[in-house]
Amino acid sequence: MTKTTGITWAAASARRLKRQFLARRARTGTPVADVAASMLGVHAQVLSAAELSVGLRADGVTRTDVRDALWPTAPLAPPAPAPSPVPALVKTHGPRGTVHLLPARDLPMWCAALPAIPAGTAAFPTDVRLTGEQAGQVVAAIADALDGAFLTIDELGEEVVARTGPWAGDLVMPAFQTMWPRWRQVLHRAGQCGALSFGPSRGRRVTYTRPPHFTPLSPEEASRLLVRRYLYAYGPATPQHFARWLAAPPGWARARYAELAAAGEIEEVRFEGAPAWVAAGDTDFPDAPDRDGLLRGVRLVPYFDAYVVAAQPRELLFPGAAYRRALAGGQAGNFPVLLVDGVVAGVWHQRRRGRRTTVTVEPLARLTARQERELADCAERVGAVLEAAAELVIGEVTVGAHA
Repeated sequence: MTKTTGITWAAASARRLKRQFLARRARTGTPVADVAASMLGVHAQVLSAAELSVGLRADGVTRTDVRDALWPTAPLAPPAPAPSPVPALVKTHGPRGTVHLLPARDLPMWCAALPAIPAGTAAFPTDVRLTGEQAGQVVAAIADALDGAFLTIDELGEEVVARTGPWAGDLVMPAFQTMWPRWRQVLHRAGQCGALSFGPSRGRRVTYTRPPHFTPLSPEEASRLLVRRYLYAYGPATPQHFARWLAAPPGWARARYAELAAAGEIEEVRFEGAPAWVAAGDTDFPDAPDRDGLLRGVRLVPYFDAYVVAAQPRELLFPGAAYRRALAGGQAGNFPVLLVDGVVAGVWHQRRRGRRTTVTVEPLARLTARQERELADCAERVGAVLEAAAELVIGEVTVGAHA
């Protein structure tokens, strides 16, 4: 095993793939929460993509298994009680303020670390913004209204206004050619604080509920734990990599690294000739990842998969033509991607019709016969996760980047 001197991209990539269950899928019976934890959350703005992110990493897991982990007992009509079994996963606002599936057991870390990240420039003018006191009132009202209930956004709005005041319902936020009430500007904050999570849809309408009650860690402890967890999953990594993943101020990230380095909780290594960090003592990397089978092979990962968003440096993960074809203005995740031997080597798209789905893959270089066989297996696995029969087509992907 390679130690701290001269860690290569191949060695780091192989270890990341192994820890992400992308080198070898988790065995049948592995809890979906364990898979989500290994990724440090599953991006779920598109729920079917999140289901694929989990299912492609674990044998036997389908979209039904992911939904059952989120909502063990679905409500039938409002105001239905919260399901009695504790969910293994929670769909809520996670890193970067975007919707993620997070293990319920990790909420004490997430819901203390995320609110501790300094906010950027205010998005709204003074006469639209909530004051700090008003924001706190709204978050508390959301938590109270959703405790033991599943509510649509309109139902939740009525409850928030009733608990705070008419000012919360003022239609002052321009959004999608209409105006939203003032209280909605802290919806993501309520999710990051543990006051709100997503429930199962009621027809075409999204519902919200409150996640299981928990005691958060202190912000300092949670932030330090999050850095160590990130480095375990995606290290070696710099403070800039960590900040980019979280959409956090670089100065704040550097300060967290400095604190952990001073405490001996992380250590500096050389990664591709430059300084980077790993968790203290976590310095073993495979010497021959190709020989060990950790890099060799073909994988498909969906929109906004955690691996392609978090693994850095991005120019090594998206080499050459992949940087132009598989990124959207430098942003990762907007295309589902083909991984070949640990790097992005194409894009793909799946289109479902009834009980069948067509998986179209556009490689950026000619595949070998072995790689085509592996790709066929990957497409079949996509169908199994989505509970559909899959047909593989190798050709141009004409669908553009996801917004």
